[in-house]
Amino acid sequence: MSWLDAIILGLVEGITEFLPISSTGHLILTKSWLGLEGDAIDRLLIVIQGAAILAVCWEYRERLWHTALSIGRETRSRLFVLNLFIAFLPLAILGLLLEERIEAVLFSPIPVAIALVAGGLLILWAEKRQHVERVTSVDELTWRDALTVGLFQALALIPGTSRSAATILGGLLTGLNRRTAAEFSFFIAIPTLLAATVYKLWGARESMSMDEAEILALSSVVAFASALAAIRFLLRFISNHSFAMFAWYRILVGGVILLSWQMGWLQW
Repeated sequence: MSWLDAIILGLVEGITEFLPISSTGHLILTKSWLGLEGDAIDRLLIVIQGAAILAVCWEYRERLWHTALSIGRETRSRLFVLNLFIAFLPLAILGLLLEERIEAVLFSPIPVAIALVAGGLLILWAEKRQHVERVTSVDELTWRDALTVGLFQALALIPGTSRSAATILGGLLTGLNRRTAAEFSFFIAIPTLLAATVYKLWGARESMSMDEAEILALSSVVAFASALAAIRFLLRFISNHSFAMFAWYRILVGGVILLSWQMGWLQW
């Protein structure tokens, strides 16, 4: 893998991680187009997710720092952390049980394309249905709300579904307004993606070379910077728009991939 490949993958990860268009799906498609395969590539795809999540930590650093300092004395901070833990559990448990089977069967462009289209249609449906905004702040979530969103997040084990799209969809169906759904999606990404990154790095601690570490560092810096820009863009965008644009993008990309495969223009 070249340094250019690392920059491209970092950009794709950062831009797509927090938009409801599937970072994993885009990374699978990108590495296929670049002709990249192997354990080192798979490790990079996980590690740069951790770099992207650091962008959330930076964007919400005041909230997270306050929570860490006040968890012992403020009920609001304790409930916030509890809700994050509850939302994290379904994906963590199912991921440990099903990770290898899913990677063996679904980590290829055609399943990703199908998931992109299906997810886009679900987002359009969620946006068109009558939406009662019962929850307008992350601090108003109950443990049941957090669990519901967490169960939806578990759908992200299917490549192309999008962790962000699944959690936002779950939030909309639960009664969260768009900004709260997006922000809670950001917050629950922190334990989810950092845990996956640490898990992968620990497993590769003996086999990783210095050259690979340099490539990981470069791609991670790019992922962090582009993720920070994507987070700020999404929060501005949804203040005046629905998620429908992202749904149509998913349907278009997935449809083009499926048509190209059906016509024999692309071989995977």
